[in-house]
Amino acid sequence: MRYEKSQALLRLAIEMQATAEGVTLQDIMAAHGVSRRTAERMRDAVCQVFPQVEEFDAGDGFKRWRVSSRRPITAIPVTTDELTALHSAAETLRRAARDDQADMLGSVSAKLRSLLKTNELLAMEPDYEAMAQAEGLVFTPGPRPRIDPVVLAELREAIKGPNEVDLLYRARFSGEEGRHKVQPYGFLYGSRHYLVARLPGLESGGFRLFSLSNIGEVNRLESSFTRQADFSLEQYAANSFGVYQETPFKVVWRISPDVADDARTFLFHPTQEFEEQADGSLILRFEAGGLVEMAWHLFTWEGEIQALEPPELLETIRVITRSFVAAHPIGGKDVADG
Repeated sequence: MRYEKSQALLRLAIEMQATAEGVTLQDIMAAHGVSRRTAERMRDAVCQVFPQVEEFDAGDGFKRWRVSSRRPITAIPVTTDELTALHSAAETLRRAARDDQADMLGSVSAKLRSLLKTNELLAMEPDYEAMAQAEGLVFTPGPRPRIDPVVLAELREAIKGPNEVDLLYRARFSGEEGRHKVQPYGFLYGSRHYLVARLPGLESGGFRLFSLSNIGEVNRLESSFTRQADFSLEQYAANSFGVYQETPFKVVWRISPDVADDARTFLFHPTQEFEEQADGSLILRFEAGGLVEMAWHLFTWEGEIQALEPPELLETIRVITRSFVAAHPIGGKDVADG
């Protein structure tokens, strides 16, 4: 058997042990890019080598296979590149003020290192240090939200429950503090990080965003709740250009020929559609809310992207522009006054 095939079988065996739900033939076909017949051969080969593989039916009509033993099935190789990827991911999270998750990745890295022999660690260390520096992330100056790790830990435990929580929350603009009994569903990360929570009885499905940096205290309650089966955090996020939720608009932007090639590499929104124009420009269409965040983003393109629709977005841009210019007079004269 070729070396590559041996690697594929070992990978499949690891996949069978890494899931309590087991893997189906369809899973093998998708993960390894093979035909059904090849997937069957791979499954049979793993079953022959590892007698602890068990077959079962989860009730969905598909047969599944998994390695029942939780002991390592064999010496699983850990590469320098894999440890470097964990290091880079942890640094990315830390610079996004998500220290708790960065620490979790650090813990995973330490556990993987513990599986290695001393001589393997010593041989790997120079390459790891070199790669960690080569994969160094550019630090972007600027404000970042400060989030209490205790708040995040409590919210995560409540989401697992799921349990309702009592929040001490400070309103972003008024600064007023108040308490809210909510059902936590998940997090949205962006320029600001938010908790997505449901307030029973609130209109529009009862969901609301709470800025994580503005949550001063979290008390996990004994009362549990049933998550809405039809709620999708991914779909909830897709309703907006950023994270701010409002009624979606049909958005149309014109992208100038000078930045068209660059713009094609951007995912502005999951529903986006580009239309090529004869002059080399692009028409971008998508549907989303978050007009203020759209306006902020358009400023970063320095006029190379022109908002055409909706009229509400054009008015939002005008209001923000006037406010910004009025706040920055030049030579003692208000630029907004001409």
